Amino acid sequence: MKHEKIVILGTGGTIAGTAASASDPMGYVAAQVGIAQLVAAIPALAEGSCELVTEQVAQIDSKDMSFAVWAQLAGRVNHFLVQPDVQGIVITHGTDTLEETAYFLQALLNPAKPVVLTCAMRPATAPAPDGPQNMLDAVTVARHAGAQGVVAVCAGAIHSALDVQKVHTHRLDAFSSGDAGPLGYVGAGRLRMMRNWPAVAAHHAQSAIKNIADLKGGDSWPRVDIVMSYAGASAAMVNALVTDGVEGLVVAATGNGTLHHALEAALLQAQAAGVKVVRATRCLQGRVVPKPGDTLPDANGLSPVKARVALMLRLLG
Repeated sequence: MKHEKIVILGTGGTIAGTAASASDPMGYVAAQVGIAQLVAAIPALAEGSCELVTEQVAQIDSKDMSFAVWAQLAGRVNHFLVQPDVQGIVITHGTDTLEETAYFLQALLNPAKPVVLTCAMRPATAPAPDGPQNMLDAVTVARHAGAQGVVAVCAGAIHSALDVQKVHTHRLDAFSSGDAGPLGYVGAGRLRMMRNWPAVAAHHAQSAIKNIADLKGGDSWPRVDIVMSYAGASAAMVNALVTDGVEGLVVAATGNGTLHHALEAALLQAQAAGVKVVRATRCLQGRVVPKPGDTLPDANGLSPVKARVALMLRLLG
């Protein structure tokens, strides 16, 4: 008899995509197959000791991820997390913004149970889709004793929400955790851990409920945008965004947080006017190491897109 539950929430993505021709792996439409149908097509998922519960939260291409979907997803994740018989949650997601959703859920909910995002680089109709194995691996992680926090599982690797980044446009192993490396690996139904699960703060459930209530609505989130430093950068983009009412700016700086002088002057002016400014780096690996006398705060190791999520949540709170 199955007692524990694994909840699988569908949001769309390539893993739920279909193509008119199986021979054209790029000519597909994302978010076409429902989560119940995806799960039913993988008989091995039902072989475990846990009961599987499926729910369609959204059906979108993740390039179109919105604040409204994030708020709805967070609410459903927390709804199931507080149920004693739920062991873990799996979320199917598109690869394009998976790292942002993962960080958002970790920062907001800080779950003591595993919340596992998984995905695919090939649509469900491909001759050899990668989605089914990724889903099997994700459920294995969600069932693992001691697993906690938000992680991403793709191509056999387990990535922390804090570190995961999409680093390749079409390779099946499209994600990396940079210098930190994966949390571990999953294969043949077993985990091989390389480092600890994400830490969980006390009173996580009560905090999560309050955090979700504070989200208000998708249309009321603070405006935070990303600008980049590059050769010949100017003040034009920053000035335009400030004029348009932006509340926060993340700058993807060069190297160790360095900025073109014209862009830096505009960012300092924006900061003086009340806009919150954060420096991340456009480098794929490494982090901005702060120096005494820095006039713009650094992103505490977050990538530009995750620093944006962190700044939005800070402004909301």
